[in-house]
Order: sequence, then C-alpha cells, then structure tokens
Amino acid sequence: MRSAHATSARPLGRVAAAVSAAALAGVLLGAVPVEAPAASAQSSQGCNAATRIGAAPPALSMLQSDLAWTITRGAGVTVAVVDSGVLAINPHLVDAFAGGVNLVGDGQVPDGSTDVYGHGTAIAGQIAARKLDASGVEGLAPEAKILSVRVFASDDKQTVEAGFGPQIGKLAAGIRWAADAGAQIINVSMSTTDDVPEVADAVAYATSRGSLVIGSSGNRNNVLSFVQSDADVPRYPANYPGVLGVSATDLQGVVTDDSIHGSHVAIAAPGQSIITTSQFGGDCVYADSAPATSYSAGYVSAAAALVAAAHPDETPAEWAYRLTATAVRSDPDTRDDRAGWGVVQPYDAIVMQPGPGLRGPASPFPGSESAAPEQLAADPVVVVHKPAPDEEAILFGTTAAVGALIAIGGAGALGVFVSRRRQASTAPQPVRHGGGLYRDDEPRD
Repeated sequence: MRSAHATSARPLGRVAAAVSAAALAGVLLGAVPVEAPAASAQSSQGCNAATRIGAAPPALSMLQSDLAWTITRGAGVTVAVVDSGVLAINPHLVDAFAGGVNLVGDGQVPDGSTDVYGHGTAIAGQIAARKLDASGVEGLAPEAKILSVRVFASDDKQTVEAGFGPQIGKLAAGIRWAADAGAQIINVSMSTTDDVPEVADAVAYATSRGSLVIGSSGNRNNVLSFVQSDADVPRYPANYPGVLGVSATDLQGVVTDDSIHGSHVAIAAPGQSIITTSQFGGDCVYADSAPATSYSAGYVSAAAALVAAAHPDETPAEWAYRLTATAVRSDPDTRDDRAGWGVVQPYDAIVMQPGPGLRGPASPFPGSESAAPEQLAADPVVVVHKPAPDEEAILFGTTAAVGALIAIGGAGALGVFVSRRRQASTAPQPVRHGGGLYRDDEPRD
C-alpha cells in the first residue's frame, strides 16, 4: 500500500552505541509564538561564495552513508524544506532544486529560490547537496530533489515588524503546499510551545496525502528566538501524530542539554559542526559550538528520503517505523525523552525486515507486532549489530577525532573531521539481524 504521491541487504552493519542519558540541542525558529533557529548567527565567520570546505560533513560517517549509498542515494524522492527559502544557485544545489513557492509576500521571486537568512539553504544542503571539486560538502540523500517552501524571510526585528518573519499561519500553509506539491518528506525545522489547530490540521492533511513530516524538537538556547522558554514541554509540530520529532546529538553521538526534552522526541541525529551549503553561494559550518535540532531534523529528513527511495510502496508511518525501530539506543525496548528511540541509522532502516519479534516501537506493518519485554531475552544492554567483514564499527560513546582543513578564499582554517568507515563491499551478503532488536540472532533472507 502506497501513499498518495509515490514516486518512484545486507547485514545490519551497525554502529555500537550506548546512547547516554544526556540531553538535546539547538536553535528554534521564531515569530510569536514560533521559535526560530538563527543559522547565520551560528555559522563560522568568513563564509562567502568562494568558500570550499574540503572536509566531509562529520555526520555522514555517523549515519552509515557509505552503506546506505550501496542501495540508494535518494533518487526519485522529493524533500520539501519549509523554511527561509533555498538559494538555488548555490552550485551544490543547482541539480537538486525542484522549484518551490514563496509564501512570505515580500516581493522576492515566487519559487522560493532566494534565501537571505541562510537556514533553509543549510538544511537543503544537508539533505541533497551534490559533490563539487575541492569540496567535501555532500547531502545524506545526494540524489533526492529539494522543494523550497519559503515561509519567512528572517527573524530580525525589522523583518518581523514588516510581517515577513515566522508566522504560524504561513507554517501551516507551507506544510499543506508541500503535500499538494508531492513531497514525500517535509522538513520543518521550526517549533512552537503552542498546540495550534491550524498546524495540527496541516500535518494531518500532509499525512493523508502520503507525506512524512519531520520536526525539530526545539532548543533550550533562546538567542534570536521570540519565545523565551527553556522548559521541557512538548513542541509542535513535532508532538503531532504522524510527525517524527528530532533531538540533536553532539559529535560523539550524545544528546546534550542544549535541546528540549519531552514526549515529542521520537528520534535523534547529529546536529553539531554541520558542514553544508550557505546562502552566500559557497560552503559553511553551522552549529559549531553546540548541537542544534534544526540540523538534526535535516539529517532525519535525508534518512527518511533514503528509506522512501528504497521502499516507495510503503506508507509514511512505515517509513517512520523503520527509522525509529532501528535507531541506536541503550535499551532496545524503551524510548526516552532525550533521544526518543535512539540515534537514526539509515542503512539499518532500509534493510530492516518487518515481522514478529522486532523490538521497540509498535509496528504499523500488517501482521507485525513488537515483542513484549517479558518475552525477550534478559539483559539486552546495547544495540549492536554485527559489522560486515569490511566495515569498521564506530562507537558513538567514544570521543571522535576532529580536525579538517577548511579553505576559505584560499586561507586555511581548522574544521571538523570524524572517524571514517572503510569502503563497504557491494558483494551480496545475507541480511543478519542481532544485537537486541530481534528475539533470535539468525540470518533472515
């Protein structure tokens, strides 16, 4: 069974992780009462159109990109970025840009292809940036398409007073527009503490149209945010049914206290030292001092795009289940309010075989049911999937080495680097499940 606008394995080679009970991170997206993440304020200084950063984004090593790309790179999937616009002429995004809309009413081009704030462009690059010579920037779903849904211009006082800042009504309209435009995945790196029926209805509409909405869980840092709240209360749209709420980890895979915790958190992803596309036309580093949930949501949207590309006939609920059920967590049977069901692992989500006995969240797949804790073997402590023979396991609980060359206009600067896996073999291998998600540890064909 497929959603309304479908387009069109190997072992669960898994990172070992003890996702610790730490907390989250980020910056929100705001007009009263929407909180806004200030990408520009968090970027490394000196970025311009000529900036090329040679280091690959650290998150790609943490997110099984090499393994996932042996199966799919996201072709055939469209991801809507409901945000500040997308600079379509950034060379990384020229081939990725699939059009869009400007709902701001500020006289900018009607297709959402401009971005003075930079937040939407950064997230678009995380998702689908194409590789360029002399640049390590690449999206996690580098063959997906990006739909720009521009719903605000900036969050500075003058822009907000002019009526062009983040607004609930435009957010809701943007979600609906994205669904009608055929986006399988809708990224909303925005949040509010208010449960607004207009947004709830927009999310429900998008879900009914076959879209999976990804929402940031919110950030404790209220700099450049109109809503001054650091309370651990549910944020929206992340808390609505059908939305995957995303918290942020640091470079060690730990969800930090920078972000909001709560029942709205479904999953976590890297949100720090984000090397991606900028509104200046080149590369830049964002959230280098602390993780931000805007960017972790971007990576989960990209992971969802890979899953949707590999399983185009499944529903948004089934895509979401693949992502949450296979996420790395310390207890296979339990979610928590910091990391949700754990740190997303796209390859594992792609190759997962739904069926009885899979541990974790309730399954939406017909004929499947999650194993009850009392039925399961005792002492599952850490989810560890056996690495393929040629795969190097990465331990999220271990400090990653950092340090990469950032070339800015010919000048060198220190960037970010994390440990890499060896290139995965493309030879067919049996799919093996283990490390706590299943009741047995036998190969499943």
